[in-house]
Amino acid sequence: MKGSSVVSKRNAVESSGAAVALTIAGLDPSGGAGVIADVRTFAAFGCFATAAITSLTFQNTTGVFGAVHQTPETVRAQVMPIVEDFKVACAKTGMLPTREIISEVARLFRETALPAPVVDPVMRATSGDDLIDDDAVESLIRELFPLALVITPNIPEAERLTGLNINNEPSMRVAARIIRGMGARAVLVKGGHLAGVERYAIDVLDNEGRITVFAEEMIAGGEVHGSGCTLSAAIAAGLGNGQDLEEAIRTAKNFVTESIRHSPQLGHGARPLYNDLRHPTPST
Repeated sequence: MKGSSVVSKRNAVESSGAAVALTIAGLDPSGGAGVIADVRTFAAFGCFATAAITSLTFQNTTGVFGAVHQTPETVRAQVMPIVEDFKVACAKTGMLPTREIISEVARLFRETALPAPVVDPVMRATSGDDLIDDDAVESLIRELFPLALVITPNIPEAERLTGLNINNEPSMRVAARIIRGMGARAVLVKGGHLAGVERYAIDVLDNEGRITVFAEEMIAGGEVHGSGCTLSAAIAAGLGNGQDLEEAIRTAKNFVTESIRHSPQLGHGARPLYNDLRHPTPST
């Protein structure tokens, strides 16, 4: 009886035409980042959202005040029923706080039918709080990067991964090449943290050696919360909907730009993105 209900549920989702999207990331109770932002983004792209939580964080728009991490066993216990029930079309990872969780997540991608993920190497919160230690960074590079479809570090994350001082587009290109040399097929270095940028936010994609530079309007108005989570989730959703990588990135960047443009000042810190928007048409 249980087996037939599982098949029925899977058939209902697949017949609806909705791509099943999976996020494996931390929970931000204030909703600006992590799995809540990912799920809202998946929904905006018409995907059926599923999620596994790696860490329960205690945070809001002003900072991170602590966290309780899941065990590798509880992460696996969340993911396996999803894999057994659905054909997952796209996946992304966010906050993977410990070496043990990273190893387990990598094992899940190696041993199941999960698609190659979009890996957002979350290392530091918008508030500046560190979310991952050096041992976990080493495991991320060694175990998960070679499995990724694309890795999406921001400037501080790319600097931590490479040891470079990244201050312009040429150094972003060098960083992307170095990170791709760590085993990834493609690397998108996000330039939103570049000093002195006023008109355009520039991201650099190194896709198996082919460089593409993306530029979107820089929206003024102070710090925002959850843009990296939203971007990586939007890229994954675009891939799940059949876009190629460059098209998915272009659509995702446009989505993030519009989400920032409409982001409300709800708390006392960084503005959370308004990522409930229906995803807009990609820029041409």
